[in-house]
Amino acid sequence: MSSNPVAETVAALMPRARAELTELVAFKSVADFDQFPKSESEAAARWVADALTTEGFQDVALLDTPDGTQSVYGHLPGPAGAKTVLLYAHYDVQPPLDEAGWTTPPFELTERDGRWFGRGAADCKGGVIMHLLALRALKANGGVPVHVKFIAEGSEEQGTGGLERYAEAHPALLDADTIVIGDAGNFRVGLPTVTATLRGMTMMRVQVDTLAGNLHSGQFGGAAPDALAALIRALDSLRGKDGTTTIDGLTPDASWDGLQYDEEQFRADAKVLDGVELIGDGTVADRIWARPAVTVLGIDCPPVVGATPSVQASARALVSLRVPPGIDAAEATKLLQAHLETHTPWGARVRTEQIGQGQPFRADTTSPAYAAMADAMAVAYPGQEMQYAGQGGSIPLCNTLAALYPHAEILLIGLSEPEAQIHAVNESVSPQELERLSVAEALFLRNYAAS
Repeated sequence: MSSNPVAETVAALMPRARAELTELVAFKSVADFDQFPKSESEAAARWVADALTTEGFQDVALLDTPDGTQSVYGHLPGPAGAKTVLLYAHYDVQPPLDEAGWTTPPFELTERDGRWFGRGAADCKGGVIMHLLALRALKANGGVPVHVKFIAEGSEEQGTGGLERYAEAHPALLDADTIVIGDAGNFRVGLPTVTATLRGMTMMRVQVDTLAGNLHSGQFGGAAPDALAALIRALDSLRGKDGTTTIDGLTPDASWDGLQYDEEQFRADAKVLDGVELIGDGTVADRIWARPAVTVLGIDCPPVVGATPSVQASARALVSLRVPPGIDAAEATKLLQAHLETHTPWGARVRTEQIGQGQPFRADTTSPAYAAMADAMAVAYPGQEMQYAGQGGSIPLCNTLAALYPHAEILLIGLSEPEAQIHAVNESVSPQELERLSVAEALFLRNYAAS
């Protein structure tokens, strides 16, 4: 890492990077304004805008997107005739979940066991810092050789599509020759990886109603239809006995032919309890990168503490469906809706509401940008060859950008390797990965400019 000036510059900038990530993590920028103040997200957006201004970006703006959030944009001019590269990250984060489960406060960046812990440290405030580090290293070593557009989204985790719709209404804004999405991650720490595919997603609320109101379970139980039980039956129908997703009309048997994921390593990464089986069939890579996967994210029903002996009149759930490349997310949404309506028992009334959707994505890994990135990663990770992997998560913006700019090459890198535990308690980032990927991105921009 210290064998070239770019790497030396990034290493020297790491204390500043930690201080900045500490500031950025401190904002509780969850774009669910029923749970967290909108002012927190707005403050995080201003922080990013100020950082871009300090780095010499022009036309820095807080973009009011249709979902009520803000994305941050800036343009850093390069040499005349140079290519244009769009750098993407997002500053919004997942809720911290159970704060009591965090070893240290979720919105205070804390070093422990060689990692930096905090909500958003890897996903994706660390991505914002990664882009800044790469640009600073280039500016200190001959200048940035391309035109750079920077976009930091404010609602990626909510899947509400604000930036997608804004980009569609302003198609020239994010146009670029190559787009680097800094919201993925290496297959594991120290193994340089680009993400070749993303699963799309749809989220749906489902409500079941059976009675005009709750009833005494002693007086009416046994004949009165229980809405919670009906909902449980409907949700259970979404999986086969082995846990395979079984939505009527949706193919569950595609396979992944790239980098494989060892089952024991997956168990360790996922922290599966001893004796508990993995679900589904096929390889782990098949299950998490190539096939649909349904998850019940939450259920509205009485908590155990304070529950009364009642037959429930209504119950509601939030269901997520991850959609692999090759399947249209809109069609998958219709199949999920039809399945839930068909499999809700006893004639119970069922209502579904789609609240978010994004298409799956597959990159063209034969493009010149991938060759430039492979060369850059070989320097940043000595002795390692760049790998291609899938990712089970979704970045809906990828497909919007691919549709708007069919000429653009899209690469996905980032800090969300398995140890990062993104979306879970005790999310963290490896500072070594932040350093190496910042070097890789800087060298990529240099390589790509010369290609």
